[in-house]
Amino acid sequence: MARTLRNPSDAPPGGKPVGDGTPGAGIPAAEPKPATEPNSAAEPNSGAEPAGAAALPPREAIVEALMRLAAEQPWSDIEIGDIAREAGVSLATFRDLYPSKGAVLGGFSRMIDRQVLEGGSDDLDEEPTRERLFDVLMRRLDAMDPYKPALRRIAFALRGDPLSLAALNGVALNSQRFMLAAAGISTEGPLGRLKLQGVVIAFARTLETWLRDDDPSLARTMARLDREIRGGERLMERAEDVRRLTAPLRALAQSLAEGGRRRSRRREARSEDEGDPLGDDPAAAI
Repeated sequence: MARTLRNPSDAPPGGKPVGDGTPGAGIPAAEPKPATEPNSAAEPNSGAEPAGAAALPPREAIVEALMRLAAEQPWSDIEIGDIAREAGVSLATFRDLYPSKGAVLGGFSRMIDRQVLEGGSDDLDEEPTRERLFDVLMRRLDAMDPYKPALRRIAFALRGDPLSLAALNGVALNSQRFMLAAAGISTEGPLGRLKLQGVVIAFARTLETWLRDDDPSLARTMARLDREIRGGERLMERAEDVRRLTAPLRALAQSLAEGGRRRSRRREARSEDEGDPLGDDPAAAI
């Protein structure tokens, strides 16, 4: 499936902060400014802010800090205090924004969602559903590319943690709901939940290949994603066939259930009348 990928070195908006450049050759450096007095009113626990962190809102700064730390050390070694110091925020601010280290991963997912949705294009509106979904999910991988080293470590660390994986599955379901919407695919109706979970599984399998794929063309990743999408299409077709075939049985079951409820209500009404021969009308005794 043909697709022109962006240069992986071109980080999407919201990627890792980049420091200031150095003066070029032949350009005189600016005259140094006199040192200023330290601000005695500054928070004692705020710590020095990493380069570029001041330009980010606290919520995004915390996400970026976690991903920087995760790229350099094991996931289990990262403490919330480390993240707060790296982000240049207090623990109180961290607590207001995220209840846990795992919740920051949810914030990362929402940040990637936003990048993909803001970078949407109408060029594929007339393309088949498969092509639209392929493009959206590849744009998601492109947005995640600057964080690949961190994601490798995180994926390895969480592989044996079923509770964390279950929580992340809920995050992934919400993300993929918007990815499918961006591709013009409905997630409502009787099979909506199955469709969502199917895309979550397909993307997770593709992610395994992507984390090991260091080829800038991402040929292996694209081939895997194409296979997963085609497999998902076949699954949904079978599920729709089963739903159509069982429609008469479901209608019969619903009819029997409604008939049972009606008979139950009639029996209750007769029991009430037998217990009170006059019924609700005292004049019936005259």
